[in-house]
Amino acid sequence: MSRAPLPLVVFVSGSGSNLQAILDAIADGRLDAEVRLVVSNKPGVRALERAAAAGVPTRVRSHRDFPSREAFDEELAKLARDAFASDAGRGLVVLAGFMRLLTKGFLDAFPHRVVNIHPALLPSFPGTRAQQQALDYGVAITGCTVHLVDAGTDTGRVLAQAAVPVLPGDTEQALSARVLRREHELLPLVLQWLATGRLRVVQGRPLYDGVTPAVGVEPA
Repeated sequence: MSRAPLPLVVFVSGSGSNLQAILDAIADGRLDAEVRLVVSNKPGVRALERAAAAGVPTRVRSHRDFPSREAFDEELAKLARDAFASDAGRGLVVLAGFMRLLTKGFLDAFPHRVVNIHPALLPSFPGTRAQQQALDYGVAITGCTVHLVDAGTDTGRVLAQAAVPVLPGDTEQALSARVLRREHELLPLVLQWLATGRLRVVQGRPLYDGVTPAVGVEPA
């Protein structure tokens, strides 16, 4: 019996290039998933246009309209639950450039089912401007990480990583562009592993079936 597509709710805050990578992978048959809803905490961002062009429903909820982080996350959790409907136990929440930390209340509503893409090889360089952090430290290799989300800042369990070399003379902009290209490859790939069961998360620990969490180094 064929497996139903993996239901996704994607949270965004900006241009949505990783959202587009997900939508393209679904359209190309590389990702057995369905984006049920795209939620932005900012109105008018490019990500909402990308979702609309793909026929995906969108919602805008500004965190500024809520009295607390907990109240905001309660609304986000309601939107996600409604989108998943009967698939709530299987659906994934994907943070694709979502610039807010989620509270314990939200994470408890979707245990081990919230994933994020970060532009560094965690645990190195968490938080913002990770590529500039890599340049400041003088590392030879950086990359990107898909990880489970916990209540910390980019501290959740790593699911997979892809490496990118730091080249002589790199600027933050140049390095960011190369890392972003790898993000667009890694995120749909890991979601496909989750969709097909080649990657399972059991009690918060990833279990791999014929795949490796180290995806490799991009050629210089």
